Amino acid sequence: MQKTIFITGASRGFGKLWTEAFLKRGDKVVATARNIKSLENLAKEYPNNFLPLELDVTNREDCFATVKKAHEYLGVLDVVINCAGYGLFGAVEETSDEDTRNLIETNFFGLVWVTKATLPIMRQQGNGHIIQVSSLLGVNPLPLMGMYSASKFAMEAFSETLAMEVKDFGIKVTIVEPNGYATEFTSVSAVHAESMEVYAPLKTAFFEGFSDDIFGVPEATVKAVCKLIDSPEPPLRMFLGKHGLPTVSQTYKDRLATWEEWKEVSFEAHGK
Repeated sequence: MQKTIFITGASRGFGKLWTEAFLKRGDKVVATARNIKSLENLAKEYPNNFLPLELDVTNREDCFATVKKAHEYLGVLDVVINCAGYGLFGAVEETSDEDTRNLIETNFFGLVWVTKATLPIMRQQGNGHIIQVSSLLGVNPLPLMGMYSASKFAMEAFSETLAMEVKDFGIKVTIVEPNGYATEFTSVSAVHAESMEVYAPLKTAFFEGFSDDIFGVPEATVKAVCKLIDSPEPPLRMFLGKHGLPTVSQTYKDRLATWEEWKEVSFEAHGK
């Protein structure tokens, strides 16, 4: 069955890859990007079921206006995918306030505004599926990616709360958490903070710890994402890649052990 899909951040990476896959299988798609020149070929190839729209997700008014245009074109919003975002690399002390604010504006507030613009439409429909593209780092932070992880942790909390609030309206929410992939994420889709020499040993050790298969193949995500949007009962969370589950399983095992170790102190703090 054909799906109507609105997706942000479609100029490159997962956004463009998934947009093309949806069009190939016959879905009707509205895709946004800051610059839609990279989508011109798809527009020519799929003139009857594809509409590219320019959107800077850091502009709240434009987010609402663009979602309205998408709804008018599609007729119904089956799936909304918040894919717009980028990385910020650097130790916490290295990252500037300006870079951090810009990151949060895109990765978090952009998603919030697109989601809020979507909700009245899906409520009126009585159904819909909102997919938030987070990251493994949204549940398991790593050194040198603290601000990026913070933006994704915020997204995760927002989206999990949202899922509880809108389930009675027939609206599903899924948080997609990819591990590292060989996309433009670490290059043109990233900002790198000015380095401080004191963190050089940490960076050397961190990058030396990468294995040969740390980055997944982006094209391999297509089948999983299509299964996700076709599922009548999609999950709240879904990893993409083989590293997420074992990594987070160990992280939560360690956290639980620490909480248990300090349990008596925690209980004493209740006071009664």
